[in-house]
Amino acid sequence: MTEPAAVLEMQNLSVGYYRDLNILSDLDIKARQGQITAILGANGVGKSTALKAAFGFLTPNQGDILLSGESILDIPPHEKILKGLAYIPQQPGVFKDMTVEENLELGGWTFRGDRKQVRRKVEANYDRFPALRNKRRQVTGELSGGQQRMVEIGRTLMSEPKMLLVDEPTAGLSKMLAQEVYEMLTDLKKEALTILLVDQEIRQALKIADYVYVLELGRNKFEGPASDFDDLEKAFWVA
Repeated sequence: MTEPAAVLEMQNLSVGYYRDLNILSDLDIKARQGQITAILGANGVGKSTALKAAFGFLTPNQGDILLSGESILDIPPHEKILKGLAYIPQQPGVFKDMTVEENLELGGWTFRGDRKQVRRKVEANYDRFPALRNKRRQVTGELSGGQQRMVEIGRTLMSEPKMLLVDEPTAGLSKMLAQEVYEMLTDLKKEALTILLVDQEIRQALKIADYVYVLELGRNKFEGPASDFDDLEKAFWVA
């Protein structure tokens, strides 16, 4: 079987918050078309740093980052969105004093002059997340944590990305709400979206991931299909 093409590639990447102090060293990651790729590892190994570098919040000291074969190192984050790359941070980013619909509409800023297209994409999100339809006029801060994540993901999808960077999507959520988020991500993969996921919930991530990278001290340690990691007792990074 032919391996799916890589949508996002990090090649020989070294990056940190200071030029002379790298958090990641010689990192190689591929996120393949239509798959969920998970980056796992202990706290502090640089998982979230990798996503911030990919989206342009950090400038690598070495290496390259490719989107569909094109280097995006020198492209600012807002232009990366136009190229189909989107980022969902660990900390909730909804505007809690605005309604659900107002939050979603903000995601359509790239085509804000086309009201019909904005309306079509908002309705597509209500179809995707039916729980939001009856709450469209409700202030987002009144929603549950899981529903706020729906709003955030929906707003991100307004720009029709081909590649999602997702950082700790269930941080701070109950087990029940976390399960809803994982189901959301699985459904998005069915829409042919490519997802690069950073997660501390290792067992849950392995259930939805197609391919896994494990980092140790900012470097590649293991990688392979998620099925290769079935025996978690041998995976020393799991407590």
